[in-house]
Amino acid sequence: MISDPGTPTLDQLRVFLTVVEVGSFAGAARKLHRATSVVSYSIANLEMQLGVSLFDRKTTRKPQLTDAGRTVLAEARTIYNGIDGLRAKVRGLLHGLEAEVHLVLDVMLPSERVVDALKAFREHFPTVSLHLHIEALGAVTQRVLDRGATLGVSGPLTMSIDGIERIGAGKVALIPVAAPTHPLATTGPHAPGAGREHVQLVLTDRSRLTDDQEFAVVGTRTWRLADLGAKHMLLCEGIGWGNMPEPMVRDDLASGRLVPLELPDCSGGDYLFDVIYRTDTPPGPAASWLIERFREQAQAD
Repeated sequence: MISDPGTPTLDQLRVFLTVVEVGSFAGAARKLHRATSVVSYSIANLEMQLGVSLFDRKTTRKPQLTDAGRTVLAEARTIYNGIDGLRAKVRGLLHGLEAEVHLVLDVMLPSERVVDALKAFREHFPTVSLHLHIEALGAVTQRVLDRGATLGVSGPLTMSIDGIERIGAGKVALIPVAAPTHPLATTGPHAPGAGREHVQLVLTDRSRLTDDQEFAVVGTRTWRLADLGAKHMLLCEGIGWGNMPEPMVRDDLASGRLVPLELPDCSGGDYLFDVIYRTDTPPGPAASWLIERFREQAQAD
């Protein structure tokens, strides 16, 4: 018995895992194209290095794992899987595949589109790490400009920005809504300007690109919110009215928790999306796949 175990080789771990997988030394030898004596010798050396018996060879003809063997098995699988993952990542790098993708999405992008794209991305690129950021309005483009994201799905910008490539990626419908107890919901249709008499909840822009621009703001009394979820919560509580992406309030409209408003000067409209990236940092295979996925979603819509 030794107090300080040695360091097994990857080949020893591979032989050990193969014996466990096929259930015999002879079977492992056939799978590894080695002599059975070589497999036995590798396992004996591994046991000697670790200072524990991995298999019970006395009570049964078929090798059975000891308690120590089961513990070593779990760790050996972790190590070998890690090596496989490392080799897969390097293989991807050699073929131009990114090690990671930083993606920034507009908060208005419907959640079903986000989930669809990212679940499929995980299946197609299991070795690529993904970093997801959620921003609003011009902050999406700002993050791409500042190189905080490789790729973005941005809402509409009224300006053209040098160095940014834009690819159409569909749209989402915005509709003005309020709680059923709100004054704008209890009467109607309304005359032009009716929305100005009540607090309008407005999603604010935290970027420098569009901090002086207004998007569908008609109210002279506005509350500015940096979070779309907070806006949704206040709308449901009857604190103001505002425009919301239809998919996000679809269930609320069906249940009557929110109601659509008939406002002549704020009837909603389409919120357009673009996939964006810096022209001096063209997307690699994984990011290009994401671009195509978002375009396919737009075509399906």
